[in-house]
Amino acid sequence: MGRHGPAIFVGDAPGLDFLNSVATPADATLDWIDDGAGLLSWLEQAKLAPRDVLKKIETHVPADQLDELADQARRLREWFRGFVLKHKGHSLALTGLAQLEPLNALLGRDEAHYRIVLQPGGRPSAPKLQVARRWSSPETLLIAIGETLARLICTEDFRYVKACEGPACTLLFADHTRGHVRRWCSMAICGNRAKQAAHRQRAKTGHQTR
Repeated sequence: MGRHGPAIFVGDAPGLDFLNSVATPADATLDWIDDGAGLLSWLEQAKLAPRDVLKKIETHVPADQLDELADQARRLREWFRGFVLKHKGHSLALTGLAQLEPLNALLGRDEAHYRIVLQPGGRPSAPKLQVARRWSSPETLLIAIGETLARLICTEDFRYVKACEGPACTLLFADHTRGHVRRWCSMAICGNRAKQAAHRQRAKTGHQTR
């Protein structure tokens, strides 16, 4: 799982989970892709690359090259964070693609192809069209991340992309709840903290009015 332990996946969208790969779940900020080993660990947890591919890259690519790849991933993450923060809470209506050029340039280096597959298990099933990626270089890992960002842009309703209301929380999520009433990254974390803070405030107010 890497030296930071299990990563946080509360975004309800892989592209937002990538932005949440740096967070402050307690008192200190953790970056799950702060080096090459962390990047491989996060990709495995996010299921964005096959485990055998990640193990092969880990074995054959020098650590300094993986660290450089992680640095590129962090720069991609912070560039995309700016895009999401600018557009969250509103319908995404773009008049041009210039602001997405870094992402389109990354996707343009992909070697993915399509193939027809069946459900595993050998039982009769309807065929499905699947995108298969050729993992020909370590850079392909960035392209896999780029695909999740592109899918977020093209399939998610940005009106319901939100930031957690926790005062110190930096996590983002897509609100897929009925009525779109989600406020917290997690009820077990920030939601519970808010309930405790409200309880303390009520107790303090009641004590002062006696």
